[in-house]
Amino acid sequence: MIKLKVSDINSYLSFKLGEEEFAVNAGRVLSILEMIKITEVPQSPSFMKGIINLRGRVLPVIDISMKLGMQPTVFTSNTCIVVMEVEMDNTSARLGVIVDSVQAVIEVEKEKVLDAPKIGSRYKAEFLEGIIQQGDGFIMLFDIDKVFSSMEIVALTQSTPTTLVEQLSDK
Repeated sequence: MIKLKVSDINSYLSFKLGEEEFAVNAGRVLSILEMIKITEVPQSPSFMKGIINLRGRVLPVIDISMKLGMQPTVFTSNTCIVVMEVEMDNTSARLGVIVDSVQAVIEVEKEKVLDAPKIGSRYKAEFLEGIIQQGDGFIMLFDIDKVFSSMEIVALTQSTPTTLVEQLSDK
């Protein structure tokens, strides 16, 4: 069996954060969930909304808008959690990422991906794999592995209080 690298996949899941449209490589997306109750974790980073029980596993949930310096997500009927796998320093972690709405799965030919702007962007260029033009606007392609530092991944995946883990695992 041939195993594809995520970088070989040309499909992206697009989603809205505020008025902006972003996309992440579909190879990183594990599932899309409707909003459910999120249990807050004391003394966690401000962008971490808390944790949920996902099939018996504790899943940290983050508000990626806040991580990017945007306004916190206002929950609506379209708000959802995109479960993604993030790789950092040869380890992987699963995170729930809150988005305003999921738009579509789009196919992007590598030659259509433009370089991310190095200046004048509200978002750090290293977070972006590139951008694609769609109509009069642009879709920014996240390199989700670079959005979080290795220290943040460790904090998100290992700082969950044991009592909360036990409580959620029992549900």
